[in-house]
Amino acid sequence: MTTKLPELLAPAGSMEALDAAILAGADAVYIGGRQFNARMNAKNFDRPQIVEAVKKCHENGVKLYVTLNTLTLDREMNEALSYAAFLYEAGVDALIVADLGLSLEIRARMPDFPLHASTQMSGHNLAAAEFLSGVGFKRMVCAREASKRDLQTLCASSPVEIEVFVHGALCVSVSGQCLFSSVVGGRSGNRGECAQPCRLPYNGKYPLSLKDNCLASHLRDLIAMGVASLKIEGRMKSPDYVYRVVSVYRRLLDEARDAGEKELRALAAAFSRQGFTDGYYTGRITPAMLGTRTEEDKKLSAAPCRMDRVARSFAPLVLARPALPAPPPFVTRRAPAPPKKARSARFYKASSIPENAALLDVVYLPLDRFEKGRANGVVFPPVIFDSELPAVREKLKKAKACGAVHALVCNIGQIALARELGFVMHGDYRLNIFNSASAAFFEGIFADVLLSPELLLAQARDIGGEKSFIVYGRLPLMTLEKPVGADSLRDRRGVVFPVLRECGRDIVFNSLPTYMGDRKQLLKAAGIENEHYIFTVEGPNECRTVLDYYQKGLPTKKEVRRIR
Repeated sequence: MTTKLPELLAPAGSMEALDAAILAGADAVYIGGRQFNARMNAKNFDRPQIVEAVKKCHENGVKLYVTLNTLTLDREMNEALSYAAFLYEAGVDALIVADLGLSLEIRARMPDFPLHASTQMSGHNLAAAEFLSGVGFKRMVCAREASKRDLQTLCASSPVEIEVFVHGALCVSVSGQCLFSSVVGGRSGNRGECAQPCRLPYNGKYPLSLKDNCLASHLRDLIAMGVASLKIEGRMKSPDYVYRVVSVYRRLLDEARDAGEKELRALAAAFSRQGFTDGYYTGRITPAMLGTRTEEDKKLSAAPCRMDRVARSFAPLVLARPALPAPPPFVTRRAPAPPKKARSARFYKASSIPENAALLDVVYLPLDRFEKGRANGVVFPPVIFDSELPAVREKLKKAKACGAVHALVCNIGQIALARELGFVMHGDYRLNIFNSASAAFFEGIFADVLLSPELLLAQARDIGGEKSFIVYGRLPLMTLEKPVGADSLRDRRGVVFPVLRECGRDIVFNSLPTYMGDRKQLLKAAGIENEHYIFTVEGPNECRTVLDYYQKGLPTKKEVRRIR
């Protein structure tokens, strides 16, 4: 094959793992620093170690990328920008970024610093790639749920490089769309502290624990379609693991072939959860994708390997950047605005919409449940792959013809479609708006935006201007490509989490609804005037009562979750 080989991108959670990645033949390595990275529990690299890592990589012709892939608060922005400036001057080849606001600020100060959009940005279609190109990104780390067909579409037409995860642990939720650990356990995955609730038992089984991803049997296809970078997950893994896995993929790439039984056994010996899965890539999304780490798996990978091979001969990279002048400090660009009271709600069942919903400015229904005369707004599907786009576009046209004026847009890859169809666009919480910079940017696109439900009230207050917040409802905790196979999940403590189907995907909801009707003065003090309600399992009578109680500022008799 004469097609250019993709970059082989290896993980390193420590200097020893970085050495293993270089020795095994990685073309590039990605690491995290001691702050602002989505694997805060890894050993990670301090600033002197990053300088050393850059030198070591470049001496061996290897690129070094650093993750700044957590959501960033306003009060953290100057520290994050100072850290980015250090990485720029240190010669880091690219930043992997998840927060759009932070990305825009880095771009304004360091326009020649290459930016890669983390998978936490939920980029999964061509429109997302085009959006990211327009705001200065060089690469999109594609959603792990993408099929071969959708990856082919992206690689054929994307204006930015496409990076694909080919090996390692899979999050069961769409990346960037998991609030489970944050809401239930107080440890945010979007802030690098995920407690991995997906690996725990529910309903007496493990319906959320996926086997590790392995696309080693599809490398010829990935090479042919023009994927720019093949990414191995594993910054929490040992140097031994890094060496074993990278070595296998290096040989397969150099020989431009797919893995055989020998290579698959070698990968399983490094680490597996009852084997591997390629279900998302092939479209075979079945219970066979599930797996846990067994004693047999542990025994198989117990024997260490010797990392004593000679590294390939590299042409050294030289990337010298001049020291930056003192970058301007981040200043909130969102000036306070006169409050404009607005109320909106999404109902998952049209039959639950009560007569007093007339007090709402916008009533949303999911696209697959939209009914003429019941709502004036439609919720876009949480995920729209390119292969799904024609069917979704037709359904949206029908919804608009049936009275949908407003659209709740869930992803950067949906903005162009909503604009094309002429909707009044509103930004959903799934956009992860966490700071003033991202809020200001999206307010130039949307009529209003829902701030991230992970924000505390004091943090929301820091974001100036008009603000919309989810003030009632069960928060969606996970968006799943792999169906749960049940209408609820019961954990080890007996807590039940409802599961609803939305546009072909399961959504896991919190066991308790949020309610702030009797705490509205706290919302007002934080500058939150616009109310958004989520009604899921409630019937019409309960919806009517909630709206009535909330407007009267009455306490609810139910057990609820509060916004702190």
